[in-house]
Amino acid sequence: MPSDGGGGLRVEVGTARTQFALAMIGHSVRHPPSASIPVPSPLSLLPIALAAGNGCVDGTPAAALVAAGFTLLQRSAPLVRALAGRRSAILLPPSRAAITALAASDGRGAVVLDPFAHAPALGAQLREADVGAVFTTRATAAVLPVGERVTVLLDDAPRSATVVVSGTEARIDLGSHFGLDLEGEPEEGRDEECLVAFGARGGAAHTHRSLLAGARGAVDATSMLPHDHVLAALPLTELWAFLVSMAAPLLSGARVSTLPRFDAPTALRAIEEQGITMLAATPSTYEALAAALEQRGTPLSAPPLRVCLCGGAMATMPLQERWHALTGVELRQAWGCAEAPLCLFNVPHLPNRRGTAGIPFPGVRLSVRDALSHRPVPHGAPGELWVRGAQLFSGYVGSAPAGRCVIDGWLQTGTVAQERDDGAFALVPPANSVKAGVV
Repeated sequence: MPSDGGGGLRVEVGTARTQFALAMIGHSVRHPPSASIPVPSPLSLLPIALAAGNGCVDGTPAAALVAAGFTLLQRSAPLVRALAGRRSAILLPPSRAAITALAASDGRGAVVLDPFAHAPALGAQLREADVGAVFTTRATAAVLPVGERVTVLLDDAPRSATVVVSGTEARIDLGSHFGLDLEGEPEEGRDEECLVAFGARGGAAHTHRSLLAGARGAVDATSMLPHDHVLAALPLTELWAFLVSMAAPLLSGARVSTLPRFDAPTALRAIEEQGITMLAATPSTYEALAAALEQRGTPLSAPPLRVCLCGGAMATMPLQERWHALTGVELRQAWGCAEAPLCLFNVPHLPNRRGTAGIPFPGVRLSVRDALSHRPVPHGAPGELWVRGAQLFSGYVGSAPAGRCVIDGWLQTGTVAQERDDGAFALVPPANSVKAGVV
């Protein structure tokens, strides 16, 4: 691995053709200001933008996690060959390893897989997306269907990785990294594919640009600051939660603590003992947390907690009332779909509009239209919700004949909604009882 002459390492990252300085902190190297290496628009790539935000995941700087991913690419020729013209897949819970996997995906599309899915479903998604390498752990790899692909085990990331090719394992030392030494202004993001999330209508592909737009919108919508501490408890397949509870905090320099497998008592201990300020979860998760609080007989004791977001499905009014009574914190609804993860949001700096999906997310335009004529309906009348904005997906992978339609930049969500006089949108049943992204 060539030295840059200043104690760091220079890596050319695949198709992105962008060079980065990787500092080797294991030797306590110090870089003078002149050693900072300008790079062409590095912050237009999601993992680089996350690294530059100076946030951390489970106590490890995001820059170190991204640096480990680049080092893995440089040191594993079989991985590079496996990704030539093909996608990667990430079969991991929210974790440090997930950020390393994102960086090691060579700037290509990475399919996020559900660690709790069954092998047949995983196999279908791997084939549909033409995946050449899967990032996972030794335990989770056991559920992967047999196939001609490289498996990368990240149990010990960011220190090391194990690359498995045709049953033969090779341990890759990833070194002890401080992170990336970067210069540059925030970029809108590249239009190259970054993440693919499967829903009922197939795999929806999102670019670096669309994901950065969603993550920066989440920073704005939640008024996120470097002192925030976010608990990430949902699978990466819940793309809205990845943006809110991992990408946005890392962009803003905040801390992320992960919960690889949810259980209510563990989550409550983390919230109360670690000073968690923000939680993003599904209605079933909040139901479990509320039940655990009621069972122990004492309300939540977490003064720093300021934002509780609910997504994936609509929370009922009784759940929102129950959660507020137990915690003193409003349960704020967000809504989106696989093709546009964050469309509506009950922002914390405004009164919570219980029973609604909130107001338009930053950077998102909404229109309620007649399903047949495609013309806007009168204000307050129900109609199909159309969405437009930078965070829209770029298309479907493979064959997705039943995908949602985009007309002149507007996504037809298929969800029926009506706009209230206060600017909030209420979803009309059955949309408000169906998982977001499947309506």
